[in-house]
Amino acid sequence: MAALFCIWIAGEVISRGLGLPIPGSVVGMMFLLMALISGAVQPASIRRGARWFIAELLLFFVPAVLAVLDHPEFLGIDGLKIMAVILCGVVCVMVTTALSVDLGFRLMARLNSDNT
Repeated sequence: MAALFCIWIAGEVISRGLGLPIPGSVVGMMFLLMALISGAVQPASIRRGARWFIAELLLFFVPAVLAVLDHPEFLGIDGLKIMAVILCGVVCVMVTTALSVDLGFRLMARLNSDNT
């Protein structure tokens, strides 16, 4: 968990220091991806912390739920509009991710068939 936290903090420092329009957490994930690809970080070394974060993911959403309770206007038509935008965004992300993974698998299969 400490390694994941340090990568996140490094991403935040770089993002804010350079004035990037990308959130620091995304910059940190890019660093982690590069470290995993290069072999500088082994997946086994961060697996336990990542599993803990995923297992406790619901706790990270509790403050957002409490914020909604402080704003009753979110429970009316404005809330429905926001929910529609969120659902459309989630669907777009899921479709894009599925298509990207499918494309990646097809490219890997093609490369594997060319090498044999």
